[in-house]
Amino acid sequence: MDRQEAPAIDLAIIIEANIVALIVALAAIAFVLLVTTLLLWRRAGRLSARFERITRGSEERSLEAILEAHLTRVHEVVRALDAVEARTTILERDLRRAFARVGLVRYNPFEDTGGNQSFALALLDAHGDGFIVSSLHSRYGTRVYAKAVRAGRSDSAVSAEEAEALRVAMLAPANASMPG
Repeated sequence: MDRQEAPAIDLAIIIEANIVALIVALAAIAFVLLVTTLLLWRRAGRLSARFERITRGSEERSLEAILEAHLTRVHEVVRALDAVEARTTILERDLRRAFARVGLVRYNPFEDTGGNQSFALALLDAHGDGFIVSSLHSRYGTRVYAKAVRAGRSDSAVSAEEAEALRVAMLAPANASMPG
């Protein structure tokens, strides 16, 4: 068995013959690695700044703990919002029956009394249902009357002042508050 030996490769000769190309290639690789390192360093800085903004005001340093705290807070806010929505629904339902329209007319029904101490006051809800209260003031006493109102109309006869109070109330927007 004769074995032929492979010719010996002289590495020094190969390197010496291609030294310029090897230096240029290594310099290019080093430059690419330097640029990549700078880009990664910059990106890591941005991520660190974002992490600091997210964790600001929190004693927790773990992003998982911070996110868990935020999720807990979000669930609390959702529960609170549901409670507010339920209360709002009840208030809106009750508000339909509240006095939303008010008409007030002051007048002097008798010549022998001074000032406009008599009045007609219409108190109506958004549907025009409610009542008219009238007060007639004279030297000898004050009389108070109340008349029911349905859909902006009274079941009984009304005086001119009561009719005016009813008209003023019906012209008021249904969401207006009582005058001060």
